Amino acid sequence: MKNIRNFCIIAHIDHGKSTLADRLLDSTKTVTEREKKEQLLDDMDLERERGITIKSHAIQMVHEKDGTDYVFNLIDTPGHVDFSYEVSRAIAACEGALLIVDAAQGIQAQTISNLYLALEHDLEIIPVLNKIDLPSANPEEVKDQIIDLIGCEDEDILLASAKTGLGIQEILDTIVDRIPHPVGDEEAPLQALIFDSVFNPYRGIEAFFKVVNGTLKSGEKVKFMNTGKTYFADEIGVLKLKQQPVKEIKAGNVGYIISGIKEAKEVKVGDTITVAERPADKAISGFEDVKPMVFAGIYPVDTEEFEELRASLEKLQLNDASLTFEPESSVALGFGFRCGFLGMLHMEIIQERLEREFNMTVITTVPNVSYYAYMKKTPDVREIVTNPTEFPDPTKLDRMEEPYIKAQIITKSDYVGAVMNLCIEKRGILKNQTYLTSERVELSFDMPLAEIVFDFYDRLKSISRGYASFDYHPIGYVESELSKVDIMLNGEIVDALSALVHRSNAYDIGKKICEKLKELIPRQQFMIAIQAAIGAKIIARETLSALRKDVTAKCYGGDISRKRKLLEKQKAGKKRMRQVGNVEIPQEAFLAVLKLND
Repeated sequence: MKNIRNFCIIAHIDHGKSTLADRLLDSTKTVTEREKKEQLLDDMDLERERGITIKSHAIQMVHEKDGTDYVFNLIDTPGHVDFSYEVSRAIAACEGALLIVDAAQGIQAQTISNLYLALEHDLEIIPVLNKIDLPSANPEEVKDQIIDLIGCEDEDILLASAKTGLGIQEILDTIVDRIPHPVGDEEAPLQALIFDSVFNPYRGIEAFFKVVNGTLKSGEKVKFMNTGKTYFADEIGVLKLKQQPVKEIKAGNVGYIISGIKEAKEVKVGDTITVAERPADKAISGFEDVKPMVFAGIYPVDTEEFEELRASLEKLQLNDASLTFEPESSVALGFGFRCGFLGMLHMEIIQERLEREFNMTVITTVPNVSYYAYMKKTPDVREIVTNPTEFPDPTKLDRMEEPYIKAQIITKSDYVGAVMNLCIEKRGILKNQTYLTSERVELSFDMPLAEIVFDFYDRLKSISRGYASFDYHPIGYVESELSKVDIMLNGEIVDALSALVHRSNAYDIGKKICEKLKELIPRQQFMIAIQAAIGAKIIARETLSALRKDVTAKCYGGDISRKRKLLEKQKAGKKRMRQVGNVEIPQEAFLAVLKLND
């Protein structure tokens, strides 16, 4: 156990985490020349294109120092806030972390939030200044930022360039010297922490774990403590570039287990594996079920593809247990599913994977969050509202609560005013403002999650010219005044466009949606009234005038009553048409509601 080092890499998006992992694998001869490629640990096309890690990966390397071979388990983590629970479990499986900071960009929001996660788990932090070969690099200034942040010494910070391979050997040696080896009792009952799982279509679910105490042997009957299910460990092994089966894995090491599990729901990240015959007294602490934060309806463009969409979502769920969905129907869109996502990025990725992997073109309704409703009859019982159609009758409603988040924004000092205005417009409350340097400011806000679901991130990037970095975590539910805004076309409610919004924003949002729909709905032979309503009260209206033929063209000169008679006749025809006509809403209209400020 003394020769094992378990560590992860934490960094903001695009600070060179995956490239550094590639260089470490090269230096330790873990990959051959033939297997080499960029972003070796990111195996999804989406990850490569966007340059982000969606699924964390683990890999084992061997590094020789002073004639001794050390086993390194690198547990790569996704950098994005939507996957913070996965990150926290991966960090719990490590004893140390490499903190990568881009020498040109400095410290950004996710660097700080992941760093705090690592410090909470008492990890040894090794700061690495990456990309020092760039002409725009400013190593001295960024070094000062790192020293302020974690209170280390100047000489503790390693300088590296993952692209050129500079400083990689020094990083490997420092990992041996500074990261402590794992501690655990090989003789104790087995306790192994699951930090990730993937679905293999031929073998079922492969769970990745770190053995905290005890020893896991191949063929043993194992029990998953939080789900209470038992299986046989058909195959266990260590994670080289390709999986390498072994007979046993002892305390402190990292490995994988295949036991013929078919459903992703049965293997939960953070669960504890123990041996059925000699179980551990208690599970490893910190387990929680992943809760979806953002909900949206996903409907097939062609209603006949409903069953195909169900099959596609079920297959996706095998790879991604945090996706939840249940069937729902809409008058405007037919049959579809109400899906729960961890956040906006997660939602985008699911949509993109549906299109790429399953050729499913889908319509997504306005995303919203889950609210708690308390009724007057039962003020202590809370009902969960995830869909505007579930909004209870306001006369029977006692109060509503909505989820709040703590938002951390790091930006250049020039843009502080614009960022504050945006956050206050989104009902944010400023909690803290600290100057990290004379140029960079960290702002902390408490904000409703519903306000950042729409277009917050895009607008933040545009007002700060791409400089601001943003990170958030949920802080609980707060009582709020909410209204349901219904959109009506010719007096009929279009349920797919309904939205739950704060009362203060209801009028603005209703007006903007009506204006947007007026632009997007094609004109018909009859007049269309586009209205926004709260209950029975109309708060905004736009009128789409009818396409009309010039019926008076053939009357030149003569009496006005002749023309009036023709116009009245046309008007009566349009009125009759309006009673029987129905309005087709184009797809763009559903998507345009997401971008009301454009």
